[in-house]
Amino acid sequence: MGPKEQSETLISAFCLYRTVMTDPIQVRGVRGLPLIHAGDDVAALICEREPVENGDILCVASTIYSKSKGYTKSLKEITPGERAIRLGGLNGEDPRFVQAVLDASTDIIMEHPFILSELSFGHVGVRAGVDQSNIEDGMVIFLPPEPMKAAEDLRKQILEISKKNIGTIITDTCGRSFRRGQTGNAIGWSGMTAIRDFRGDTDLFGHVLKITEEAVVDEIAGFANMVMGESNNGVPAVIFRNIPAWAGHDNLYFKGDEDITRRVLKKEWK
Repeated sequence: MGPKEQSETLISAFCLYRTVMTDPIQVRGVRGLPLIHAGDDVAALICEREPVENGDILCVASTIYSKSKGYTKSLKEITPGERAIRLGGLNGEDPRFVQAVLDASTDIIMEHPFILSELSFGHVGVRAGVDQSNIEDGMVIFLPPEPMKAAEDLRKQILEISKKNIGTIITDTCGRSFRRGQTGNAIGWSGMTAIRDFRGDTDLFGHVLKITEEAVVDEIAGFANMVMGESNNGVPAVIFRNIPAWAGHDNLYFKGDEDITRRVLKKEWK
């Protein structure tokens, strides 16, 4: 057997070993959580209901994290400005809600038929992620202002309670360009990188990969969103087990001139 054949045999054996030894990925929704209010300890409530193990990845909906930290506001407390009144009339929305969106935004990318805006941490979303669902009437929920810190704090709290080292992802539901329907996206993460970077690897035919970067945190968040549901399922946290580790980086958001879509949209409505 020549060197090439020996190499191919070793690679085949390694792949078989990985196939046999890798445990199947497990996904469990955390059920039985109460309605969350300001001051509630989300980490403790989760640990009381579902045990975690080292290497697990916990996805938590941004809505319950924000509610626990008091990132909410009554519409009665909001006085809309001139721009909010104009956009409210243009888009058929409560000007007070529009003002909440403007307050949460650092840049307005598109004004109509809905507000598309950027937040301080780089996320771009419809209405700045400000939400009126899964909260009492007349209230709005804001995304965590520092979701990366939120994910890190949650991970540390879980470690303190359970003595287990896990990864955490804060998720939000977002629409997508060119496709109908919403999916879960990661807005904050800790204990992992956002991107699995394949650049420099080779494919099955030996071709060097030049541009392939997999947004693993978004893929996990998307599956978590399916388990969580979008209406009254009451499953705002999901635990993943046996997801293989990966290497990469955290440059999930396009910056500046990298974002072609943003540049085109801003030229379109201005």
